[in-house]
Amino acid sequence: MTVREVRLYGDPVLNTRAEEVTEFGPSLERLAQDMLETMEDAGGVGLAANQIGLTKRIFVFDCSHYQDGLRGAIINPSWEAVGDKTQLGTEGCLSIPGISQPTERFNTVRVSGFDTSGRPLAMVASGLMARCIQHETDHLDGVLFLQRLSTELRKESMKAIRESDWFNA
Repeated sequence: MTVREVRLYGDPVLNTRAEEVTEFGPSLERLAQDMLETMEDAGGVGLAANQIGLTKRIFVFDCSHYQDGLRGAIINPSWEAVGDKTQLGTEGCLSIPGISQPTERFNTVRVSGFDTSGRPLAMVASGLMARCIQHETDHLDGVLFLQRLSTELRKESMKAIRESDWFNA
């Protein structure tokens, strides 16, 4: 497998809506494995394809070290909130190093999509896994978590980004 380069804030691919995946099989499985390896190498719990420069609707996740215990990939994800209870938790992003802010998300979601072989999958998730589903699906829609922040926190984050070494490199 291959560790891919994670695209950073400012790269236009991060603001691009990914396209539906229509071909399943070994090449998609290899992509998912590369993405999992890239995510692990970067120390994340989720990674969307546009974060490695591909506009395909696939994200990977690994919450196995937390309460949810899940790891895998979801192709062409679609989610809906289960109830209206929300959670406020610190959220960061591999594409925006060093920035983390309290971000409000739905506490429980129902997600559906496909596995890398094209088999339908669905689950109800809460807590970290629900946060991951929402964050990574946002990526696939070209939305960064910064857009979910209050005006004050977004301004604070943008200032930190502008002052960061990685942004000015």
